[in-house]
Amino acid sequence: MNYIKIRQNNLCIENISTLKLAKKYKTPFYCYSVSQLKNNYYALAQAFQSIKPIICFSVKSNSNLALLKELKKIGSGADVVSIGELLKALKAGIKPKKIVFSGIGKTEEELRLAIKKQILLINIESENELNLINKISKKFYKKIPIGIRLNPNVTGKTHRKISTGGKDEKFGLSYNDFVNLCKKIKKMRNLSLEGVSVHIGSQITSIEPFKKVLSVLNKIINKTKVNFKFIDLGGGMGISYSPNEKQINLKVYAKLVNKFLKDKKSKVIFEPGRFIIGNAAILISRIIYIKKNNNKKYIILDAGMNNLMRPALYNAHHEIIPLKIKNKKLKGNFEFVGPVCESSDKFSKIQKFSQVVEGDFVALANVGAYGMSLSSNYNSRPIIAEIMVHGSKHKIIRKRQSLENLVNN
Repeated sequence: MNYIKIRQNNLCIENISTLKLAKKYKTPFYCYSVSQLKNNYYALAQAFQSIKPIICFSVKSNSNLALLKELKKIGSGADVVSIGELLKALKAGIKPKKIVFSGIGKTEEELRLAIKKQILLINIESENELNLINKISKKFYKKIPIGIRLNPNVTGKTHRKISTGGKDEKFGLSYNDFVNLCKKIKKMRNLSLEGVSVHIGSQITSIEPFKKVLSVLNKIINKTKVNFKFIDLGGGMGISYSPNEKQINLKVYAKLVNKFLKDKKSKVIFEPGRFIIGNAAILISRIIYIKKNNNKKYIILDAGMNNLMRPALYNAHHEIIPLKIKNKKLKGNFEFVGPVCESSDKFSKIQKFSQVVEGDFVALANVGAYGMSLSSNYNSRPIIAEIMVHGSKHKIIRKRQSLENLVNN
């Protein structure tokens, strides 16, 4: 994290001490670095500058409107999977011709809106969806641009719950079904087959899965003999969740994509979410209690699994950092846990940590992707605030839910 780091024993986000923010805003809350967000976007764009891809931010990873507006300013498009995400992307000012609509269960209402707004592509995932779009299309005068999502039977070798490219997953069409659907679309006068789409999962740090996907794409493009205007390579690029964890090598990936495109005139689309927003945020929390139980001490935070679901859902690791680092260290068996009434409401086990006491503040790192977007009111706990930092300025971009609103709804 270039813009979220420790300076003189204080955790800072851009030019602001996080301790200052923790004392100003009620904890827990999410805190984002605009500069880190932009830095990540530009790093991806720079790595693939020779092909100038359309970068469509995956809105499901984080749908805060203020963040979407910041991404729109620097040229980002949007990858959406629901009518709500589509409306948010449009409200953020993202141009329809930079929006792709994915997902296996698009309703007629969602498809009608996407067609009406003339978005770049609707990536279909079944023959039934194709038939529905064709039926809707007869009420419009223009040809509707669509893509087909291929299931390449390639996995990203990550957590099984974030793998989407295997043959037993619900996403996309098999090789043979894809080929047959291309033939069927040619006979549909109101539809224009413009894209092929693949997405094999999330938090992929190895190049090998992407190499396999490009090989499968080559075969199917040669088989169908369709000159696809767009090749949507999805997202999935992994980040480092701890100092010793590697992240994907974009330069190597870019070389593979350049080689793949040599004999093609297609425009590449990427749908990154985590790579852009993942390390641009921290979750700031206060220590409520330190409880001893047998040979272990539990450090109980005011942030719980309803605020950050990833550890409970995926066994995900998020580094925990004290906002003020003290020279003295705690040693022993410690576990950071939340207040939610679930055994799975825990974040990290540690053997050594900077000394902390009840009332101190800590930050959970790399929470920008699938942090707030997976939040809930479980245990009737309010949805927490989101704060955005840019340079020396900070502002609320989502207010903390009031108890009155929570109780009355």
